[in-house]
Amino acid sequence: MATDTFIDCDLLVVGAGINGAGIARDAAGRGLKVILCDKDDLGAHTSSASSKLIHGGLRYLEHREFGLVRKALAEREILLRSAPHITRPLRFIMPHVRGARPAWLIRAGLFLYDRLATRDFLPGAETIGLAGHRAGDALKPGFARAFAYSDGWVDDARLVVLNALDAHERGAQVMPHTACDDIVRRAEHWEARLARAGGPLAVRARGLVNATGPWAGRLALRAGGAASQRALRLVKGSHIVVPRLFDHACGYLFQHTDGRVVFALPYEDAFTLIGTTDVEFSGDPGHVAIADDEQRYLCALANVYFRRQIAPRDIVWSYAGVRPLLADDAGTAAAVTRDYHLARDADGPPLLSVFGGKITTYRKLAEEALDWLAPRLGRAVSGAWTARAVLPGGDLFGAMPDRRGVLEFEGWVAALRQRHGWLPAPLALRYARAYGTRVARLLDGCHALNDLGLEIAPGLYEAELRYLMAHEWATCAADVLWRRSKLGLHLRPGAGKAVDTWIAAVQAAAAIGRAQVEDPV
Repeated sequence: MATDTFIDCDLLVVGAGINGAGIARDAAGRGLKVILCDKDDLGAHTSSASSKLIHGGLRYLEHREFGLVRKALAEREILLRSAPHITRPLRFIMPHVRGARPAWLIRAGLFLYDRLATRDFLPGAETIGLAGHRAGDALKPGFARAFAYSDGWVDDARLVVLNALDAHERGAQVMPHTACDDIVRRAEHWEARLARAGGPLAVRARGLVNATGPWAGRLALRAGGAASQRALRLVKGSHIVVPRLFDHACGYLFQHTDGRVVFALPYEDAFTLIGTTDVEFSGDPGHVAIADDEQRYLCALANVYFRRQIAPRDIVWSYAGVRPLLADDAGTAAAVTRDYHLARDADGPPLLSVFGGKITTYRKLAEEALDWLAPRLGRAVSGAWTARAVLPGGDLFGAMPDRRGVLEFEGWVAALRQRHGWLPAPLALRYARAYGTRVARLLDGCHALNDLGLEIAPGLYEAELRYLMAHEWATCAADVLWRRSKLGLHLRPGAGKAVDTWIAAVQAAAAIGRAQVEDPV
């Protein structure tokens, strides 16, 4: 490579979605020197465009993916315990529909779902009558009974950020907005050229992880080896957000006549999230959006069930992501496996490419990746550790919360409000949900609302922006309003301009300060 000076590391992880961030975290915790890079923001694509669910995948049982469901169900409770601030248990209501899946089949599936893995604190499935039930009030007349079962919810974009933050605090270098422009395999190591705003960076790594999601096939071809033979099937999943259709904390799972299932979830207090679609995709994964027919599809399905009818004009926000699924012989996009495959290539310095996967199983995927990679990097390192570790901010009730740390989050919020009585209740709850115990760092030195600084946008103060820039790699309004938070849903159009202006001013002042230090007058 043209650049003579190299930065050496044990592992270069390309792609900072949930799988790349999880692998970097696991590797750094084992004592490896890690660089994590991504051409865009952390979790900017598929990992922030999920259904926000921690679930085993009830419908996967129909495709006989028992191993995937068992693995995901086991991870469900680990994730709920490790990040009780950005996750929560969620009860689902599945109205029974004549002509769809028969009741006996659903009961059998739920019986199996409750027993494929240990379930320490989530309640089991049951059949309920909808007459007079809070979940029945929002539904059209005619739905007499439903099946209720348990899964979980997660703030997917914050999950990525917290994994990257944990990796960083354990020694990893985290580099968003840094593209891997060139990669060469030498006899003993990989050489990579990273392109970033501050100039190119040359990296020499003992091992390489290709966790680039929809771009994994392209990077595998550039790197060569066995991984380049794996085929991906790109499937677009789209979601819509509409004003709240129900006023309780349960979610719904709806069956459609085409055999698909769609979720309707409580979202950001004032909204309902509906999704997802499954559409074959062949365009640029960096530029993906919901199509008009997908909007109509999701609205029409919701209208089959809910009293309150919606149309595309009621959509206040939508998002779409491309899932990099393993190519198989499934006849429809919905039937393609959601399991992952780790393509291992040890012909020279090791290369591991991640294909497929789902957000619920990211931790297990990372653990399996490091169990293979670590012995091949020529370093003595520690073993697996993440199953009993919390993510930053998750130590609400100790090092690894028990069921109390999951089910009594509101009590922790009440204690936070008591300590900081000057915080408005909605702001205290949002801080608690986003930052957990790390809220102490955000509020350090603050004793009154004025101490948070200027209110740059409604509910967004300078103190939080400084925290996000200093600790969570936020560089623009989109990072803050749509990934580190969902404040964008609650603000008027154009609010992002004030945030971008403030961030640009802070960045400019910092650049001047650095220049003065480097070249004092």
